[in-house]
Amino acid sequence: MTVHDELGTALRELEATMKAASLWRMERPEPDAYRSVQPFCIDTMTLPQWLRFVFIVRLEALVESRSPMPETCDVAPAVDAWLQQEGARASDRLLLCKVIEEIDRLVTEN
Repeated sequence: MTVHDELGTALRELEATMKAASLWRMERPEPDAYRSVQPFCIDTMTLPQWLRFVFIVRLEALVESRSPMPETCDVAPAVDAWLQQEGARASDRLLLCKVIEEIDRLVTEN
């Protein structure tokens, strides 16, 4: 299995985990929201919106095109902090952070 295949599997797991945590159903951000220059589009999107409409979409494009991975990926700490701030259930927080840590590892180590 290639890193692209592993990443594709991890992205599907992230989607399933977000759905199970009720973090998947949401409004698509307005087009202007994508123009943010802030990390994770924090000024224009919620973190789940950014995960769904930016992070997953961009990484899926890399998987499909078999493009080189970015040099680094370190999203898990931001997700953990956001989930903690939002008072997410411990089980949801653990599962989401685990899958995103795996995505960070796959991207950064390849």
